[in-house]
Amino acid sequence: MKRSVMLLLLALMIMIVVPGAYGQTGAHSETQSPREEARIKTREQLRQLLDKVGPLIKVSFRQSEKAPFNFVGLLKEGLTNVDSFEIVVGVTLDQTIGFRIFPRYGGGYINVYKVKDSAALMRQLLRFSDQVFLFWGADQSGDIFSGYTFTLESGFPDAAITIVLRSIVNMDQYVGRLRPAIDGTTAATK
Repeated sequence: MKRSVMLLLLALMIMIVVPGAYGQTGAHSETQSPREEARIKTREQLRQLLDKVGPLIKVSFRQSEKAPFNFVGLLKEGLTNVDSFEIVVGVTLDQTIGFRIFPRYGGGYINVYKVKDSAALMRQLLRFSDQVFLFWGADQSGDIFSGYTFTLESGFPDAAITIVLRSIVNMDQYVGRLRPAIDGTTAATK
């Protein structure tokens, strides 16, 4: 008798404990950490701002399918030295919003390993990082980008994000200055 009561209690405990351990509560309520909740809130604020400012700069932003905390847009108008700028805006768990703006030139990304003079290109990118509004860098595959990172300690920076978005078109002139190192051509002028 004692054995059956113990087995019954054990079975009951398994029914209660195991689903909870694997996030199965019976109800479909998902609990999120405060950091994750803040990240979701920031993403939605960013979505609203991009929906508002995107059309003003002639960019349609969409949420990335692969990275749901990233938005991607393509700037094609008002450019003379690049085909387009691919704009990636992401929200991190550390309460930052990061911009990575990849110039597309000659049908693809500008890659430090595939240009005419990679050393000259990298020297110029370092100078740009010191002299211009957005910093410049290269990702792990060697594709160059310009970028900006916001911390959100003081709240959501609507006006500052809008300034960065409106400044992207200006990066075209700097890619023009990179063209001798990219392919030996000179910058196009408007």
